This record gives sequence, structure tokens and C-alpha cells, in this order.
Amino acid sequence: MSQISVHSDSEQGPRDTDRVTPPAPPGGKAGLLDAYFKISARGSTVGREVRGGLTTFMAMAYILLLNPIMLGGADSKGHHLDPTQVTTMTALAAFITTVAMGLIGNAPLALAAGLSVSGTLGTGVIAKMTWPQAMGMCVIYGAIIVLMVVSGLRETIMNSIPMAVKHAITIGIGLFVCFIGLMDAGFVHENPAPGGGPVTLGPEGELAGWPVIVFAVTALTIFMLMARKVRGAILIGLLFGTLVALVVNAVVDIPAKAWGGGIPELPDKIVETPDFGLFGDVDVFGGFSSAGGISASVLLFTLVFAGFFDAMATIIGIGSEANLVDEKGRMPGLNRALAVDGAGGIVGGVAGASGQTVFVESATGVGDGARTGLSSVITGAVFGLMLFFTPIAGMVPSQVAAAALVVIGSMMITQVRHIDWEDISSSVPAFLTIVIMPFTYSITAGVAAGVISYTLIKTAQGKWRDPGLLMWILSVAFVAWFALHPIKEGLGVS
Repeated sequence: MSQISVHSDSEQGPRDTDRVTPPAPPGGKAGLLDAYFKISARGSTVGREVRGGLTTFMAMAYILLLNPIMLGGADSKGHHLDPTQVTTMTALAAFITTVAMGLIGNAPLALAAGLSVSGTLGTGVIAKMTWPQAMGMCVIYGAIIVLMVVSGLRETIMNSIPMAVKHAITIGIGLFVCFIGLMDAGFVHENPAPGGGPVTLGPEGELAGWPVIVFAVTALTIFMLMARKVRGAILIGLLFGTLVALVVNAVVDIPAKAWGGGIPELPDKIVETPDFGLFGDVDVFGGFSSAGGISASVLLFTLVFAGFFDAMATIIGIGSEANLVDEKGRMPGLNRALAVDGAGGIVGGVAGASGQTVFVESATGVGDGARTGLSSVITGAVFGLMLFFTPIAGMVPSQVAAAALVVIGSMMITQVRHIDWEDISSSVPAFLTIVIMPFTYSITAGVAAGVISYTLIKTAQGKWRDPGLLMWILSVAFVAWFALHPIKEGLGVS
């Protein structure tokens, strides 16, 4: 892909030597779309944006099935959320925030219930408070992030991170999503045998079952289409993989649980009336009385940290892959995109669907050509349709979506060429960022390792002023995050 130099809103724009001459914008309604979303200026077309938006939705549709499971536990009073209501609210919150990202942020970034946030809510937070109070914590953490955006602090933090670490974030996310894809497909499996490695090929050292074959067929089909330079290769591959899964599931007797999220079969009914019963069932400050001030504050810190840095790293990675950053790693309209992401915590909390955050699967749409917010509007619109057609979303098995993640991983790792591997102050932070993300299953952990190691290596070189005050503050904050367990023990927080 050709590089497009794009500067932040406060600058005059790229140098003449950096400009890519866009095609003349069309007239009529298409011209209005082009002018609003800057489609031609970013070297894209309406068709590519629509295709990219559909691709992103197919890659992340699983959240409609997974989020009710992650939020399925009992709260401190033994109350369970209604799965149907959670599915509806998951679609509604994704619709609102993703369309807002497209219209306000003009970035090819889709939002939905964040897995790190839902995981924190479903395991740590909910044991100490009720579900309405847990959703209130989402509202608070979202408000905190919005305040950080309004003050300019969040953008300042993103811009302070050195370029080597920013490139490494893109690569690390690529390996991370690839690993997620391989695990979801069953190609890589957790090793149940004691004494062996943590993971194996398949469940017992060999591939097993038809679903993993569907994954392999889908991934290879996409790669072959890309080799032939077929437009929309990822979307075509996902549609083909879903069709193959439907045929295989109809011919072979396969247990439903073997498909993971999504069962490739025609639903009994296509249209379903949405149940909005969870909307507005939120208690903003009640969690502090239920869990205690210190305990609730630690939980809130965890949510803010996960929501802040996971989204930051994802925006950097996908923005770089979409060629929407300049030579310093800055994106146009970054503050608006960050504001929408922060507001996603508030929207998700009010809806009862968990905090909304930018999804790394947005990279699949970027890989299929998306470069503007129009693709996000398309993705959000499909989530809106799913309010009434939720049974259809369940037709795409996780193995098919996993294939797209592996493909995108192969594309994002090409950023490795931009890192100066001869400079230890660049190579070591980049290396740690890249490997720790997939190995710990945490984007935030990778960013933390890169920031801390960069600061310390510069100090060892006698250049402790180079990182700047903000990087030092970040390093201290990340050290505290890594040491959160002993800190909680010291405070007497369980």
C-alpha cells in the first residue's frame, strides 16, 4: 500500500512532496459522502468503505454471542442478567458507538463490548457488587477517560510514545490477533497434559474435527484471493467460509460446542423482537458502598487502565495499518476518535452491555480497503439491524472469523521493517512489546513492557532526559500496574 502522510488537525497539512493526488470526487450524493468522509483524499472509494465495513462486522459479530456468556455470572446478590437482553444491548451499544466513531471520529474503527472490560466485570467486579452497580463503574471509567481526552492528556500520552514502540504495537497486535485466531479455530490448543508446553497443535498434538478444516480452507482461500489481487478478498473469503461451514454442518453430525461461538445452521426464525429491558438499569455510585471505597477504587483503576491502553494501542496499530499517521505516528482527528472511545464506557454502562471500546477486528476492514469513518457507519448500521436479526449473526462460526484474524496478523507484522534493530534503545522495547502481547494475552502488558524498558535503557545510556517527563510518569504507572497484586495485598484488598 502506498504511504499517505496525514498530519494532526492543528498542523497545516503534509508537504507537497508527501501528497498523494486524490481522484476527482464524484458529484451528487456520492460527492457529499466523499467530502464529509474525505474518501478520495485518503485514496479510497465508497465501494471499498462499504466492503470494509461489512468485513469488520463479520469478523466481530461473535461479540453478540460471547458478551452474554462473559456477563453470565451471578452478582453479589445472586442475580443473573437475562442473556437475550444482554444480546440486544450488546448490539445497541455497538450500533451507537460505532456509528458515532464514523460520523465524529471519521476513522475505520468499530466499537463493541470490550473483552478486557467484560472479563474484568464478569470475574473481579461482579463478585463485590450488583450488576447495576458494575455498570455504574463502566459509566465512571468512561467519564474519566473522556475528561482525559477533553484535557488533552490522552492524546499527549499517545504522542509521547516513541515511534519504535508504536511500530511494535502494530506488530504485537498483529501477532496477538493471529494467536487469538489460531486459538479460536482450534488450530492451536491449550495443552492439558502436565509437563508439556503451554499449547499444542490441536487438542493433543494433532488437528482434530471438521471446524478446524473449515478454518484452514477459509484462511487459504483468503490468501489465494489476495495473491490474485482480488478486491474484497477477506469479505469474499468470510462469505465462502460461512457457506462451507453451513454445508459441512448439514452433512456431518458435529456437536454444537465444537463450533465455539456461532453455529452454521439456518435459524428457526430470522426476525426477533428486541428486548430493551436492561437499558438504564445502572447505579453509578452504589459500587463504592457495596465493595468499599478502597476495593472499588482499585477495581475502577483496573477498568480505566484496561480501557485506556488497550484502545490506545489498537488505535495506533490500526491507524498505522490504514496509513492514517504521519512520520511521528499522529492521526488526523485523533482527539475526536479518543472522545468517542471514552464515551463508549458511558454508553455501554447505561445500556447494561459493558464498556464499549475499539475492537482490534477493525483491522480486517482496513485490510479490505477501509480508510474512513464511512466503513464504521456501515459496521454500526449492521449492528443496528442485528437488533431485529440476531439469529443471523449466530450463523458465522468462530472458525471462519478466526481465519480473517490470522490473515490480518500476517499483514500487520510487515511493520517490522520500520524498526531500527541496530539501536538497542529501539530494538529491545520493540521486541518486548511484540512478544509480550501474545504471550500474556494482554495488549496493555505489551505496551507497559515497551514503555518501561525504553525509559530504563535510555537512562542506562546516560540519556535519561530523552524519554521526557510524561514517559517517566507512564513508566511509574505501568510499574504500579504490574505490581497491582502486592499493592492490593498491602492495602488489604482481596
